[in-house]
Amino acid sequence: LIMLSVNDLMTAIPDAVTPQTTLRQVIEVMKSQACRQLPVLSDGKLVGIITDRDVRLVMNSPLLLHGRWQDEEILDEMTAESCMTPDPMTVSPDTSAYQAANMLSIYKFGALPVVRNGELIGIITVTDFLNYFAMQKPELIDQGD
Repeated sequence: LIMLSVNDLMTAIPDAVTPQTTLRQVIEVMKSQACRQLPVLSDGKLVGIITDRDVRLVMNSPLLLHGRWQDEEILDEMTAESCMTPDPMTVSPDTSAYQAANMLSIYKFGALPVVRNGELIGIITVTDFLNYFAMQKPELIDQGD
């Protein structure tokens, strides 16, 4: 059995945003790329990760008492930096796929940025694992007798 690595499953060179990217732009990138999490880069260095859940929590936060009419203002004034997870946990391309899956499961993350020598080179998501599993030949999948 060949040991799968993160490199085998990850999305190489994912789309990314900067700390200054507005929430409106974050949502637009997520929609256009059909993704739910984006690395946040500052001067090419990974400084955070922002997810669709982060955006939803800000938009629906009881701490941000606002009328729906103010949503537009929040979308244009709040930035990725204000609701991203800073210094996210990362993996390297050589990390075993098993170890990455375990981290996603334990920490309930949807994705892990993939970093080599301090540079973002990819992202591995729960969906990458599901896609890999779904592509396996049906005869290899236990039919449950």
